[in-house]
Amino acid sequence: MKSMRRADRQMVREEATELLKRGEYGVLSTLDSLNQPYGVPLSYAYADNSIYIHCANEGTKLDNIKSNSNVCFTVVGNTNILPDKFTTEYESVIVFGKGIIVSGNDKAKGLREIIKKYSPEFIKEGEEYIERAMDKTTVVKIEIEDFSGKHRS
Repeated sequence: MKSMRRADRQMVREEATELLKRGEYGVLSTLDSLNQPYGVPLSYAYADNSIYIHCANEGTKLDNIKSNSNVCFTVVGNTNILPDKFTTEYESVIVFGKGIIVSGNDKAKGLREIIKKYSPEFIKEGEEYIERAMDKTTVVKIEIEDFSGKHRS
């Protein structure tokens, strides 16, 4: 990964990891077979140095990952516009890795992590939902190769 131009704003690794854990959504960026970029916002879960996303069993992001597994995933945390200073306070993390369509235990793990993150009060119901939706859902695991975080406060 290139070095950050504004190294004074670089997050320490623990801060960037914490933002990956608590981020509300991220933007997955892929390339199609003609190198046309495609970015899509989506919910996700971070666990064991991987990011899990879920989607339908067909679509542009899956087509792109099948033709080129290199992906970029961006999470933006808290922001605060400072109009009188013509700037913004912000925090963000950029992840680079491989998108892999998973099955079996890894697929179930990804879905469980998403349930734990977004519906922690409904784990039992989430397990039932996973059973019903397993065949109708694809899970992509992003195996993180590198990431960096940046903030200004």
